[in-house]
Amino acid sequence: METKTKLFHVKPSEDFQQQNLLSKFLATHNVILSENTLDKLFEYADLVVEENENQNLISKKDAEKFLSRHITDSLIPYIYIGKNFANTENLCWADMGSGGGCPVFPLAIVLPNIHFYAVEPRTKRVLFMQSAAQNLGLKNLTVVGKRFETSELSNLDFISCRALSTFENDWERAKVALKPKGIFATLKSFNNVENLLGDPNINITKYTLPQEDQVYAFVTRGNE
Repeated sequence: METKTKLFHVKPSEDFQQQNLLSKFLATHNVILSENTLDKLFEYADLVVEENENQNLISKKDAEKFLSRHITDSLIPYIYIGKNFANTENLCWADMGSGGGCPVFPLAIVLPNIHFYAVEPRTKRVLFMQSAAQNLGLKNLTVVGKRFETSELSNLDFISCRALSTFENDWERAKVALKPKGIFATLKSFNNVENLLGDPNINITKYTLPQEDQVYAFVTRGNE
């Protein structure tokens, strides 16, 4: 009987090249995180990479660059809007279609004063996120095992999603649950939102990630 050899992957917490890429990215954006916060980000990354052997949370090649590709991308909302609310109490932020937890887990780690809801209908991913939140001690994160439309969440300060659908579809789903002046934020490839340039209601910020050729876009729209 043939035995399959399991390839060994270095954990993100042990990959110093990946950690350096993350550190340089944060420094470029004038972000300073505590050692405890970084350790939690590394621990979350380890949990995702380990769970990826059981279910397809990310592509196999992305497991090797989880810090530089997925953690950095997940921190973009913090860099551009979240830092302004780091010390504000009683804010609620929901993430639609959270999957394996990006961007909501990194955001909950760096913004402990905000309460986050990770909304995801797929049972195996819900169970993983619930376990990961418990392991990380994230008391400011609630996992909701439903579709966003049936989650009964409302009057939210922020709603986010990452490469879920088109901006227009995502906005239609989100806006009904936003409070007045609430903010919808999404992460997409720039070429998928280039048609939105010039819309006065939408703000688009282009960015790049370490060792990635593609140009990405952080897109926000406020609720009237």
